[in-house]
Amino acid sequence: MRRFIVPKSSSTDTQSPSSALKKFQENSRVRDVRVVVSADCCPVCAAHEGTYTKEEAPSLPVEGCSHPNGCRCFYEPMLNIIYP
Repeated sequence: MRRFIVPKSSSTDTQSPSSALKKFQENSRVRDVRVVVSADCCPVCAAHEGTYTKEEAPSLPVEGCSHPNGCRCFYEPMLNIIYP
């Protein structure tokens, strides 16, 4: 899988991972949820990388993350309808 460089969270971040997941779960256009990890993530976070059904997505931040900057994983919606 591809890994992304994820910037450290900033004070402009307004949505927690749990509220993002809840919005994705309530949105009928979202088919699945992908957990995206940074290129330098810890082994625990790397194990969570992948695509999950909305109901089976793991909670973030990942419990047991050992990265010095903390868990930087995030959810990405996988849509079943894409508008032009």
